[in-house]
Amino acid sequence: MKIYEKAPAKINLLLDVMRKRQDGFHEVEMIMTMVDLADRLEMEELPRDTIIISSQAGYIPLDEKNLAFQAAKLIKDRYDVRKGVYIHLDKKIPVAAGLAGGSSDAAATLRGLNRLWQLNIPEQELCELGAELGSDVPFCVTGGTALATGRGEKLERIDNPPQCWVVLAKPPINVSTADVYGRLRANELKKHPSVPNMLEAIKAGSFGDICSEMGNVLETVTLDLYPEVLQLKESMQRLGADGVLMSGSGPTVFGLVSKPAKLSRIYNGLRGFCKEVYVVRMLT
Repeated sequence: MKIYEKAPAKINLLLDVMRKRQDGFHEVEMIMTMVDLADRLEMEELPRDTIIISSQAGYIPLDEKNLAFQAAKLIKDRYDVRKGVYIHLDKKIPVAAGLAGGSSDAAATLRGLNRLWQLNIPEQELCELGAELGSDVPFCVTGGTALATGRGEKLERIDNPPQCWVVLAKPPINVSTADVYGRLRANELKKHPSVPNMLEAIKAGSFGDICSEMGNVLETVTLDLYPEVLQLKESMQRLGADGVLMSGSGPTVFGLVSKPAKLSRIYNGLRGFCKEVYVVRMLT
């Protein structure tokens, strides 16, 4: 039997950092939703007790460094599964891009193996497993739109934002999330985006207010370190995207677009200096 799972990318409509915690993580408030750019995973049981991962992408690790591998090992160890699994990972989400591609792959692995091995693990328990793998994994397990607090693992489901187009553009650089958080001085931040205002805008279904309330404090680090990300953001604004923000720790910049007539101009304008540009819908 084969199991198929989709692993969508996420974007941060809002990302705020309150402080650095005693455990070394940062206390965050994030509003996240998913977009229709996705990796696809195919899982098949193996007769021998092993984990094998393959992918058409030549640039990702296929061993213990891969989050899908770690997810498979975690679920095998925790529930004493003495069977093996072959996972093929069809990568579409750019890596090290601020889109939670690896976290979404891990979440899809947890969901898929739960079905493949008929473990009947409740979703909340899958989220708790996911939190052991990374802060974005619990959200990727559940999907939808959520307010994430703590280090990102405490989730509160909220209304989905109104449907719109999303243009994603990733410059040809990789950004280390740990490096960006390591350089952030949360206590020196002058301006914080407003979670209550964004929640109200989403609840009201006001596309304009959502665009104006978007904010990401990690831009204060990444845009300074990588001027090309700032250039990309300014270009997307100039080309007419309604709301523009860096996702996660970057370097991907996304633009929310309400009118499809604008899409080809934005896409073609960005493709002039950025090879990885995607036009997708919000998953709502």
